[in-house]
Amino acid sequence: MNLRQAALLSLPIVFAFASGLPGQESAKPLKVFVLAGQSNMEGKGSVVVLNHQLTLPEKAERFSQYKSDETFIERDDVCIDYLGSRGRRHGPLTTGYGISQDGSVELFGPELGFGWVVGDHFEEKVLIIKTAWGGKSIDKDFRPPSRGLPDSFEEQFEKAVAKAAKKDKDLTRDEFNEGYGHYYRLMMAEIQEVTSDLKTYVPDYDEDAGYEIAGFVWFQGWNDQYAPTSVEDYQDNLIGLIKDIREELGTPELPVVIGAMGHNGSAQKGKIKLIADAQFAVAQCPEFQGTVLTIETARFWDMEAQAAYEKHWADEPNRDIEKWREFGDDRGYHYFGSPWFFSEAGKAFGEAMIGLQK
Repeated sequence: MNLRQAALLSLPIVFAFASGLPGQESAKPLKVFVLAGQSNMEGKGSVVVLNHQLTLPEKAERFSQYKSDETFIERDDVCIDYLGSRGRRHGPLTTGYGISQDGSVELFGPELGFGWVVGDHFEEKVLIIKTAWGGKSIDKDFRPPSRGLPDSFEEQFEKAVAKAAKKDKDLTRDEFNEGYGHYYRLMMAEIQEVTSDLKTYVPDYDEDAGYEIAGFVWFQGWNDQYAPTSVEDYQDNLIGLIKDIREELGTPELPVVIGAMGHNGSAQKGKIKLIADAQFAVAQCPEFQGTVLTIETARFWDMEAQAAYEKHWADEPNRDIEKWREFGDDRGYHYFGSPWFFSEAGKAFGEAMIGLQK
């Protein structure tokens, strides 16, 4: 566990309770976890690479729990609802929830490792609600209501107007303003919709037992490098996000796990490091002690995939796509599509969340 992480505290948050008969053990409420962020929470872990690495004895053990014979396991005790760039998908947890398209099993994200860890730990059934869209910032797209508009609003509005004019479109101030917090609102609406109709997402959901919003996981940061004040405001924006979610859900001490940006591993620098430092700083706020943890995902940066990318993909004259896909299938900003990165990051999020439950 990272030395910069906060101490742990047990803070269960229950929305409904079972009323068992005398002498009978009451059914336990469904555990609901919300996962949110941008493209790396969507998930870029390549199933093509995963399948290859499962054939290698030195790597197969990393992923062996996910597959039985030739089939990826569908857990009957962990369900997932995923709203993303390509719509909504829900069902039992397995690979394929890195891309919101029915029938696709190309990608997976942190939800896979996370779901296996919490599913193995809890006796109760688990539901994961994942809301993630590529290319989204907390400075604008996920901006929490309590933060209002940023100091850079006028500058950003003028740039947007100029860009719209090139396409012969008139952009109003109100239209541009609507973009601030749009994906925050979509996230909260999805939580409300799913928890209002749990039988659809968890077919054997026990209404008498109820459900518990048991935790929130945030993995995001890349796009906040690009707005004028988003790096310096990142810590305040994330604090506001946690507070606003807790208030809207009526869970004042909701356990929160933050995945710090892990790009470039130990060589991290510049704006990426500043955002990662802000993500660590949030967990150190006195008001969040014992309820918020930040995980250092840089320790899962796949050096082997990076070397293969540079040798077999970036070197265009000698590019060998098949060899590259033995290690990864994407660029560095998506952690090379490394199945090891996304699996290990998800497991770490799950272990941290269990610690907060204690």
